[in-house]
Amino acid sequence: MAFSEQLIDFLIDLSANNNRDWFNARKAAYESVLREPALEYIRQVSGPLAEISPHLRASDRKQGGSLMRIYRDVRFSRDKSPYKTNVGIQFRHESGKDVHAPGYYVHIAIDECFIGAGSWMPDRDALLAYRRAVSERPNEWLALKRIADSDHWLLDGRHDSLKRPPRGFSADDPMIEDIKRKHFIVTHRMDVEDVTAPDFVEYTIERFRESRDWMAFLSKAIGLPF
Repeated sequence: MAFSEQLIDFLIDLSANNNRDWFNARKAAYESVLREPALEYIRQVSGPLAEISPHLRASDRKQGGSLMRIYRDVRFSRDKSPYKTNVGIQFRHESGKDVHAPGYYVHIAIDECFIGAGSWMPDRDALLAYRRAVSERPNEWLALKRIADSDHWLLDGRHDSLKRPPRGFSADDPMIEDIKRKHFIVTHRMDVEDVTAPDFVEYTIERFRESRDWMAFLSKAIGLPF
């Protein structure tokens, strides 16, 4: 078991006491119920993830690894709460420099838990490449979209699409509604009970396997091996 019910209790308390004094007084709890279990989860996922793709990275480094920082960047935000109230873990492609590269993402919070696969807010060049792949390989794309028709997955970002066709694409393209997407990611929603279950590592690896072809399509679109 990687995560315990104590993690959820900690996130609930952090949500109600999002300030430095409270957090600093509970640094030991943060380490024992959040950071160390998360790093152990990453270590356990590492081997099976490499079998899915040797180009995805699972790093248990405390800084700059797969576990995302709990400290919020508040420089340009009206919300000055210093801490994130979720656990974010990313397994991105070795060629990716940030969270927008193709990868898997595990999100644990008191209001929602999910697994993501794909690319959220890709940069301009990657977004153009994804759109071209959808337009030029429609049969492959439509076959991949069937993952979103299952009980396990949801194709996200439909309500955050362009109003008009992007430059270089025709409104008559049969795939135009998907070409207008700004994100290319599928998500699998989870319950807290899934996260704290003894088989959570196996559970997430199975979801990664289910969405492997989706990840391979996106990686190929931008010229990356998978």
